[in-house]
Amino acid sequence: MGAERHFLDVSALDTVTLHKIIGRGRAFKGELAAGKMSQPLAGKTLVLIFEKPSTRTRVSFQVGMQQLGGMVVVMSEKESQLGHGETIVDTARVLSRYADAIMIRTDNPQKLAELAAFGSVPVINGLTDESHPCQIMADVMTFEEHRGSIEGKTVAWSGAGNNVASSWIHAAVRFGFKLRLGCPATHSPSPAALAWAATEGGDVAVVETAEEAVDGANLVVTDAWVSMGDENPEMRHQVLLPFCVDEKLMARARPDALFMHCLPAHRGEEAADAVLDGPQSVIWDEAENRLHVQKGILSWCMS
Repeated sequence: MGAERHFLDVSALDTVTLHKIIGRGRAFKGELAAGKMSQPLAGKTLVLIFEKPSTRTRVSFQVGMQQLGGMVVVMSEKESQLGHGETIVDTARVLSRYADAIMIRTDNPQKLAELAAFGSVPVINGLTDESHPCQIMADVMTFEEHRGSIEGKTVAWSGAGNNVASSWIHAAVRFGFKLRLGCPATHSPSPAALAWAATEGGDVAVVETAEEAVDGANLVVTDAWVSMGDENPEMRHQVLLPFCVDEKLMARARPDALFMHCLPAHRGEEAADAVLDGPQSVIWDEAENRLHVQKGILSWCMS
């Protein structure tokens, strides 16, 4: 309704802004390590709406907001009138009178869009079935901590073309890296995300084998094969077996390649223990950086 700074998708913001947000996250991480945490959001309140449960998203946003000096109200679907017939429009208008920002983790991206359209405070995408932008911001931050700028590098995705893969497609365009998505034909990435990347001139390719995707990559990424609500999990497992990131597959990437997984991991399925716990894995740094980059997002949204 106004000029609120929403964080809805990586594709919705320009490259300069995205770099600024990550830069803020790095600065907050440095402050915390030095024991000199600033609190620019003192007196501010963040509402967290969880229609899908979470460990990392909930804890990182709650701890992050508190470290920045703010307060947090957490609502599950059962605790919100959203789960009992109240419209998103009415919820947006009411919560805007109570809080300074709203984060929602939901299945339906339309709910996110309506919160942003009809509320009068910033809205943050904590995950939808179409994208997971906070995760990809943490991933880019993590890669650049270890290997410098991600621009011009090659990122390989191995697995189903899900919401996280869509956000990697958005990031490839905005951060200027090459993305190869190894996905079975039955679980290909979002046509809308691919079409957007093509329109924007992104260097994004979909291939049907994990090996083709990973060859010579600077970064190898995967995700859980089965998410909440997915149908036919047994069939998905069978189709995705060739896309497991094991030591043999990782050996096809560059010797200094990193491995990422946004967690939770189903060990021995989408990735082998030897890779998850191996020397190329940065999954724990990646998980930690959700906290720091989301502080960057929160401070940018509420500036």
